[in-house]
Amino acid sequence: MLFNSFVFLGFFLLIYALYLSSRRSRRLQNVLLLVASYVFYGYWDWRFLGLLALSTVVDFFVGRALHRSADPRRRKLLLTVSVCTNLGILGFFKYFDFFADSLAALMGLLGLQPDPFTLGILLPVGISFYTFQTMSYTIDIYRGKLEPVDSISDFALFVAFFPQLVAGPIERASNLLPQIARPRRIGQDEVGAALWLILWGYFKKVVIADRMALIANPIFAEHAEFQGLELVVGLLAFTVQIYGDFSGYSDIARGVAKLMGFELMVNFKLPYLAINPSDFWLRWHVSLSSWLRDYLYIPLGGSRGGTLRTQRNLALTMLLGGLWHGAAWNFVIWGAYHGTLLAVYRWLDPRPIHADPWRDRSQRPRVLFMMALMFVFTVIGWLIFRADSASQIVYFLGNMHHGVGETGWTLLYTWFYFSWPLIPVQLLQYRTGNLLAVTGLPTPLKLAIYGLLFCGIVAFAVHESMEFIYFQF
Repeated sequence: MLFNSFVFLGFFLLIYALYLSSRRSRRLQNVLLLVASYVFYGYWDWRFLGLLALSTVVDFFVGRALHRSADPRRRKLLLTVSVCTNLGILGFFKYFDFFADSLAALMGLLGLQPDPFTLGILLPVGISFYTFQTMSYTIDIYRGKLEPVDSISDFALFVAFFPQLVAGPIERASNLLPQIARPRRIGQDEVGAALWLILWGYFKKVVIADRMALIANPIFAEHAEFQGLELVVGLLAFTVQIYGDFSGYSDIARGVAKLMGFELMVNFKLPYLAINPSDFWLRWHVSLSSWLRDYLYIPLGGSRGGTLRTQRNLALTMLLGGLWHGAAWNFVIWGAYHGTLLAVYRWLDPRPIHADPWRDRSQRPRVLFMMALMFVFTVIGWLIFRADSASQIVYFLGNMHHGVGETGWTLLYTWFYFSWPLIPVQLLQYRTGNLLAVTGLPTPLKLAIYGLLFCGIVAFAVHESMEFIYFQF
């Protein structure tokens, strides 16, 4: 059930009407949301509801057992059950065919010809998100940072909450479970913020991202037919597409949740204005990068133990972060690329990011240069991320400077025409330090912006409902 479909619109309006009508009973609201979440997920493929339920049941009872036990060996065994269950589900459905293909290719290089043994497994939508979400619950209980929830239905809602189930943000139990356990308040401020997030999120998805897809997809599909400026625009189009697509989903998810009184974590904080790789990962897919930091990088040792160990920890974290995105070598290489950027930047400039890099006027040209340089590195990373093969990466890098091409300027104009609304909105957000800054503008100006966005959606939205990019992860 795509957010950008009339099916979801009808589904949400029905659920929201029932939700508001049952506002006197938090328990009834929670049961309604749980049923709605399972219907929402089952709409993709009902066969995978069992996997969602399995993760839920295992981690609910493991969490309770962890809390009751003081025996270190038993606690480690219980945590192992949770981690192995979740990673086992994720590994089998997402990575079995990938590793089987890779092993067969390696054996072929050694002169062996094994029979193919891939299973053609269908990837359950959102599996990378909800397995990480529920696994963090048991890890936090094991660490003594969290107490288990008493209600299995409340925990099931935490795992399956439909606004963020299939593409995040990857919520923490410490944030979402208390909101599930208490009555929700829906005030005027919450509704105003929700309407902005939903409208802006839809605009970023169906106008900006989907229009960018119409540029990027043909160029990547038939890259040998393009050269020079055409390749540059194709890569810039994907750079804008993946941001508009994924941050658009996150905004819609946050807005829908706000309408029901829930506050989801912010998943994007203007990532293309980052000044270095560390800053980028504090702004891009924040729920994943913070998860990897807390449950992988820090347990590996973090920045303790000297420079070499820190570089190793960064490399391992980003390699696994790349692999999280998909069962393909380009994602592994993309993770290694970002790990290398993090290591090199940390070696060249180990100082932490200043909270306000613009405070010193004399440093502003340097900050602008750092932003531009990091943006170039990010775009190159998206080439690795999007490419189907190493030869495609080589072709792009080797031919982007070869002239304009027959349609270069036309493509550039189209790219700018549909991308430029990001500029004034994000400059306002950056300048104010407030992602909801538009909601604080004078009412006439705010209504004019809302009207323009709505008209833009009606006039320029791609009529075919395109799936969100991160659904495949």
